[in-house]
Amino acid sequence: MADMKLKKEDFEVVGKDLKSSEEIIRKSLTYWQDAWMRLKANRVALFALIIIIIMLGMAVFAPMMTEYSYDQQMYDRISQTPNSENWFGTDELGRDLFARVWQGARTSLFVAFVATIINVSIGVIYGGISGYFGGKTDIVMMRIIEIIYSIPRLLWVILLLVVMKPGIKPIIIAIAITGWGGMARVVRGQVLQLKQMEFVLAAKTLGADTTRILLKHLIPNTMGPIIINLTFQVPTAVFTEAFLSYLGLGIPAPAASWGSLAQSGTKMILLYPHMLLFPAAMISIFMLAFNLLGDGLRDALDPRLRA
Repeated sequence: MADMKLKKEDFEVVGKDLKSSEEIIRKSLTYWQDAWMRLKANRVALFALIIIIIMLGMAVFAPMMTEYSYDQQMYDRISQTPNSENWFGTDELGRDLFARVWQGARTSLFVAFVATIINVSIGVIYGGISGYFGGKTDIVMMRIIEIIYSIPRLLWVILLLVVMKPGIKPIIIAIAITGWGGMARVVRGQVLQLKQMEFVLAAKTLGADTTRILLKHLIPNTMGPIIINLTFQVPTAVFTEAFLSYLGLGIPAPAASWGSLAQSGTKMILLYPHMLLFPAAMISIFMLAFNLLGDGLRDALDPRLRA
């Protein structure tokens, strides 16, 4: 072994392929394409998204699938259990519960989405301004949020009902008045981190004004946390509407919402439990689906959680 010597002929020159070494194997993806790919990989979140889409579709089309109106009273079918003609049964006045549950879905989801859009709009603008300017402006604006949160939401509703008739409008206003603080805090925290970044300093150097920096640079870079917070605000708004209607402070009869249907069903729970079962199940399923979707979006959109 000691006498063995390596010769030039024992080696083969392989060379190198510069073209293949510089080739990009993985397809380039944008931030949102990568987030969608990660969300699709989360089966629980994807299943929750499908459930939400189905429920939204049913809220739009289900009342058209039955021949009965949500306020049509059929005195020969009072308090019937689910059957082939009335799929969810009927209530104490003979009204078809299938039509009323999905009509109630329209009302509850309308209130939830409108209130959430208002909350997000106010919270993003308020939090962006507070975080960008900082200093005394930030202190004063955060103290205002703390004052609003110190007043219970139910008290806001009662005060509004003193000057307004019960209905959709007071509920939306009550949720909008008290629900934007959380979003404002989230956006403020993100803006405080981002405003010292190089791209913000470059925008200032190039002469961009405050409005442009906020709307074109800072807020778009906080869309991940905003969307995550939004998915948690929608079920909160649904529950708030159901809670207020359950207490009799929400949608007045004969209009239907999930909360008012649950309130009516509670009175008959011992005799006819189906009157409470269906609206309560819809509230629970919708809130659970949105919370699961929110968890999935948090994992998909947060760069710190990426492997």
